[in-house]
Amino acid sequence: MTRRFNTRHKEWGRLFGDRYKSILVEAGLAAYYATLWEYIHLNPCRAGMIDFEKGESLLDYRWSSLAGGFALPPEKRPVWLAADGVFERLGFEDTVAGRRELVEHLDRRGASEGNRSGMPEKAAGIDRRLSDLKRGWYWGRQEFAEKLLKTAETLTGSRRSRGYQRTPEILSHGEIRAQEILEAGLKRHGLQRAELPDLRASDPRKAAIAREIWNASTVSQSWIARELSMKTAANVSLAIHRKSK
Repeated sequence: MTRRFNTRHKEWGRLFGDRYKSILVEAGLAAYYATLWEYIHLNPCRAGMIDFEKGESLLDYRWSSLAGGFALPPEKRPVWLAADGVFERLGFEDTVAGRRELVEHLDRRGASEGNRSGMPEKAAGIDRRLSDLKRGWYWGRQEFAEKLLKTAETLTGSRRSRGYQRTPEILSHGEIRAQEILEAGLKRHGLQRAELPDLRASDPRKAAIAREIWNASTVSQSWIARELSMKTAANVSLAIHRKSK
């Protein structure tokens, strides 16, 4: 049905929206929890569904646990809503005044940040694996990510197929590993990055580095082609194949 609809209307992509996404959040740190909570409840602002200039509020979006839960007194909340501790983590009291302050706080963020509402700023020099909540697979400190990756390696045991390795977690970890191999390979062969565009795609030094990256990381051949200035993934594949003989 999706293919037929897209062909008829000259569209592309999924018909009913994106796939479900979840990220791992480091427990015990209020800052990460609060950022995630506000990011979720500011979704209507990023989607342009709240017009603050017309006096609208996030409470006007009925399909949120803000309007349908946290903004209500405890006795009127759904029994499934785990509100205990939330107000304390966010720095608001679970009172009439506290709940009003919480909503006003979110409304101010929504009005000032617009389609970037709730998006945390990226600190300079931060670990490239850190999620910005719109993209990424975890929300927490770098040590948290390292622990998760080590746990995953222990649980999975033997090396899986490259298809399995295409998950966001493995891809981000693999790219960092690939960069390390690339830098070490360039140093070993006495090359500088600036020299790569002037060398042939079939240069044996490029082929050696490409094969090492391919065998020891999860990056694609397109990634290798771009970083080694080998033009196309086909060139990388050919170089790896020749080097393997």
